[in-house]
Amino acid sequence: MRNHATLLLAGAIAAGLPPTTPAQNYPSKPLRLIVPFPPGGGNDILGRTVAQQLSQINGQQVIVDNRGGAGGLIGADLAAHAVPDGYTIFLASIGNLAFTPALNAKLPYDPVRDFAPVTRLATSAFLLVVNPAVPAKSVKELIALAKAKPGSLNYASAGQGSSLHLTSEIFKLATGTDLVHVAYKGSAPALTDLIAGQVQLMFGTMPATLPMAKSGKLRALGVSGAKRAAAAPEVPTIAEAGVPGFEVLNWYGIALPANTPQAIVRKLNSDLRSALAAPPMTEALFGQGLEPAGGTPAEFGDFIKSEIAKYSKVVKAANIRLE
Repeated sequence: MRNHATLLLAGAIAAGLPPTTPAQNYPSKPLRLIVPFPPGGGNDILGRTVAQQLSQINGQQVIVDNRGGAGGLIGADLAAHAVPDGYTIFLASIGNLAFTPALNAKLPYDPVRDFAPVTRLATSAFLLVVNPAVPAKSVKELIALAKAKPGSLNYASAGQGSSLHLTSEIFKLATGTDLVHVAYKGSAPALTDLIAGQVQLMFGTMPATLPMAKSGKLRALGVSGAKRAAAAPEVPTIAEAGVPGFEVLNWYGIALPANTPQAIVRKLNSDLRSALAAPPMTEALFGQGLEPAGGTPAEFGDFIKSEIAKYSKVVKAANIRLE
């Protein structure tokens, strides 16, 4: 048997074929993790946490590459058209793989065709926060204030078509309020202006906004999920605070460019699930108001399709359009 294997190996070398496949050595060099938002926001915080834990699992450095702009579209497009060798990975989210496709039929990438799903990382609610100078102390008071002065309250988002934009528009639809959209190139600059009082409110990601609310720089009024967040149990859900049935759940995942070898997809899935099961990663996620997810590539792919279908209906019903 040994002689037979040696002959096969020699034959492969003579034929110019590599004795091992790229997947067998993967990863053999540093990886690039594209985060489609600027440093400092919720996506960036999570991306750096994942990069650190994944590096410890696979023994290779994972370099975070922030590519902000257009509500995550620029980074998503870059990742979708990267070389499909497993060394460019993408921090996907509800914004760039579900909300934006629902809003824009002419994207430079296809969220299903151009990506190879790897796994869901985490889920969380969005946090509705206001500048402390806003007199509203509850969701009901905010709605009353907005209705008393239509068009006088500005809400910030991480950009046109971002998850923060569409969640706010769903809130406007559900409450019948007239709030003015101010788009930024990421949640970090949006939060900076919110804290400074340049805008009055926003729906933010838990990793970025919860510390600001706990420190008193912002006031938290509600969470967008169906249940209260474990990281902020004192904050009511928006549904129980006066908007029955309101629920928008944020999620994050890892994807690769389409046509990445399936063996590499499976290896990265295994590494990420090991990272998600490790106590340091679990503790870091809970500390950011996130809950670990996980799952197979196929499960994540089916989930993405279901989210696109879900929010396409919402966008159509609400007649939400990119400005």
